[in-house]
Amino acid sequence: MTYDAIESRILTAPLDPEAAQRAERLRELGFGDRPDAEFDEFSAKLANITGAPYAMVNFFQEDEQYFAGLYTPYSNASREVLESAPASTHAPVSRSMPKDHGYCPHVITRRKALVLDDVCSYPRFAGNPVVDKIGIRSYMGAPLIDRTGVTLGTVCVVDTEPRPWGRPGLETIKSMASELMEVINRRS
Repeated sequence: MTYDAIESRILTAPLDPEAAQRAERLRELGFGDRPDAEFDEFSAKLANITGAPYAMVNFFQEDEQYFAGLYTPYSNASREVLESAPASTHAPVSRSMPKDHGYCPHVITRRKALVLDDVCSYPRFAGNPVVDKIGIRSYMGAPLIDRTGVTLGTVCVVDTEPRPWGRPGLETIKSMASELMEVINRRS
């Protein structure tokens, strides 16, 4: 049996009972299927505030996650460059990812922020495909819950090194999610 065959049979993300409702709401809002300059700027701001080399505004479609906002150490989305961001030897981060990869699916279904200082310290999360494919070692994300009560997606930051995010990180990511929801609500 090949690695790909094994990987395709491992359920790395929880079941998502809100998927159809979310997809409909995202269609109504016109989000989640193309890059958005304002969300790219927000991702750059989030990366700069947290010092993380990667930041995303992530919307969940029926079959994939889409980073409508994306900041990487190689982005031109921000005038400021994260000079301390290490270059990754893993695959570059693209605008889309399978729905069950990463840690945002857990944030979506739990509807709560998630902080993982070192993903390898948590057996449930250490085997996620993004650890080997992208090199993610730490994660911090919070849900984007709109005024209808639907969880549209997440804001998140990741690093290729373990990070002691702690309570200050948790408060920051929750605050940033709230700030972005204000922007989304003004646009809808």
